[in-house]
Parts: sequence; structure tokens; C-alpha cells
Amino acid sequence: MQNKNKFLSLIGAASISILFLGFSLKPKPVSNFSLLSTSGKQVELNQFANGKGLIVVFTCNHCPFAKLYPERLNALNKTYGSKGVPLIAISSTDSLLYEEDGFIQMIEKAKAEQFNFDYLTDASQKVAKQFNAQKTPHAFVLWRENNEWIIKYSGAIDDNGSEPEKVENSYVKNAVEELLAGKEVSEKETKSIGCQIYFRN
Repeated sequence: MQNKNKFLSLIGAASISILFLGFSLKPKPVSNFSLLSTSGKQVELNQFANGKGLIVVFTCNHCPFAKLYPERLNALNKTYGSKGVPLIAISSTDSLLYEEDGFIQMIEKAKAEQFNFDYLTDASQKVAKQFNAQKTPHAFVLWRENNEWIIKYSGAIDDNGSEPEKVENSYVKNAVEELLAGKEVSEKETKSIGCQIYFRN
């Protein structure tokens, strides 16, 4: 019985140690990447290093839900780009499955929607895998900390895709505002709703 109690005590101590270790673990930083923009230039994550942060939105051409957001993406970039937190959009969907998501079609989309941000192609899907992006759209708010890019928010852009005038929670906007104010992000993760990103093996 004494040995059993000692064993249980050791398990409890180990659990507490693991618990505190988990709380102390630093979020994994996002590595630099370089992708081709519909503007014809290569865009690197680290070229934004002089700013405060970056809004990254994984989106595409074909997804009906993603088609609801171009105006809101333009508005986010216009509002926060001047405050050191610009926006970039990335298409990582398989253009073999969705011809509409080909690079030529992306160029046409960017012109038609008058994107004021870079729209990048992630043909290898490596960047989407690094972020663990799941849907289109799937938004991330990155922040510069100790010369590293840390994900501070992941999920939906807001809570109403079809009716922007009825949005109650602007998740990306709220996260950026809190970070600019030197606060912790109060809602760090939400469920992204849209079309699934299918990864090739």
C-alpha cells in the first residue's frame, strides 16, 4: 500500500511538472517564406520585419464563402497597413482540382476585385502546411516578438460572411486592436468556416 501511494505521488508530481512546462512553452514561430504575387513580384515574410505584425489570410477563387470577403480584406489592409500591420492573402488550393484557382485566374481576380494587398500563390502548399491552414478563408494574425513571427490569432475573419452589416464579432480586427494597444488577444482561436483545403501527398 505504501509503495502504491508513493507511485501515485510520483505520478501526481510528474503531471504537475508537465502542466507547468506546458504553460511555459513558447509558441512555435513561423518561418520565413517567399511566394509569387499576382503583381509579378516575390513576396517574403521577412520583408515586413520592420512593421509590428501581419495579417495572413488563406483564401482562393473558387470557394463561395471566400468570395464574400474581398471588400473586407481591402478594408483591413487599408486600416491597419498604415499602422504597421498590413494584410497578405495566399491561395494554397490545388489548381488541378479547381481550375478557377490557377495563377492566371488569380491575376484576373486581383484586378477585378481591385485588391490593395498582395495575393500570393502557394502552389507547393508548404506555407499552408506550416500554418496548418484548414479552410478558405482562414485568417492568422502574426506579431513580431524578439525578431520572430508569432501567431497570435487563428480562425475566422468575423462571425458573418453573408451579411457584413450584421457582423457582431470582427475577430481579426479585435485581435489587431488589442495587440496594438499592448494587450493579450482575448480570443486567440475561432473556427474557420469555408471550403476545405485539400493537401496533395
